[in-house]
Amino acid sequence: MGTTTRLDRFWRKVQRWTTNCFSATPTGILSVESCLPPISLLIAHRQRLAGLRVVCSRPSVNPATARLHPTFPSLSVHLAPDSSRAITSGLSSIYLPLHWKTPRPVPPISNHLPVDAVAHRTIPFTQGLSRMPMINSHLVCPRPTLPPQSLMDNTYSALKKRARETLLAEWASLFPTPWYYLHPPALSPRPFMGLGKFVAGRIHQMRAGKSYLAAHPTWRSPDADTSCPRCGLEPETFEHAILSCPSRKHSRSRLLHGVTAINPEAPLWSFLQLLKRLATFIGVTSTGFPPTMFPPTIPPSSPPLSLSPPRVPPPLFHVFSLAEV
Repeated sequence: MGTTTRLDRFWRKVQRWTTNCFSATPTGILSVESCLPPISLLIAHRQRLAGLRVVCSRPSVNPATARLHPTFPSLSVHLAPDSSRAITSGLSSIYLPLHWKTPRPVPPISNHLPVDAVAHRTIPFTQGLSRMPMINSHLVCPRPTLPPQSLMDNTYSALKKRARETLLAEWASLFPTPWYYLHPPALSPRPFMGLGKFVAGRIHQMRAGKSYLAAHPTWRSPDADTSCPRCGLEPETFEHAILSCPSRKHSRSRLLHGVTAINPEAPLWSFLQLLKRLATFIGVTSTGFPPTMFPPTIPPSSPPLSLSPPRVPPPLFHVFSLAEV
């Protein structure tokens, strides 16, 4: 348990490094933005995948399969070959095998074989299957009568898909995000994460609601003014800064063609061309940049400053023209 806790602290540092988010960002949002599940869920997911590799192998290929309970629904004869006979004999009598077709007892027993506990994690994915598919069947020699390899490969892929869906469901239910964050968890990196660490970090921060925008004052005092410093009309939220701020109207008309929404279902988050336009808009307008990085812009309602023309110093020598010569 202590090791898992230390790994979890390290994992949050990895998530912050990946997204460039502030330390005040909620851990639920941090994991969704980085596409890195919490370490406890990731460990359980890896155990399920390891269990699938065990139950979908033949004992002659994977010796761990030979230690499963005899009720294991295998496509081959559940009998270890003579060369691996020792792995099923000489086991201590304190071990109580876990029956394949029944769930683990409650409270769970501790004197079972570890491979049984790993294999039991795959029971929720085997519903509707009378036999488990066999992976690497080309290693079986002589090859017995088996279903087509393409059918077994598709079944194995479907089992792994069920494992991923279970991970996403547990992620959303056990580690919920705040009410204002609506983006769903995902295991694949988001397209905008390849735009560059600085620009992608600005997008991560503004999506998370913890950024340098005035309406996200987590890094400042809680009673700070949330109105937009450029127009002063509305709170400077992510949507206001990108879609409706009057001071960015000219840049928006030139750079944000096709970007009309930033909600989780918007096409913006799926098309790289739109994300590149958003990245260019953020860079040109300095949206979400630290306030000390660039001086504040003057609102459109303010009168322009009168600047006198620069004084040109007199030349140090006179250049004669051909007519004077």
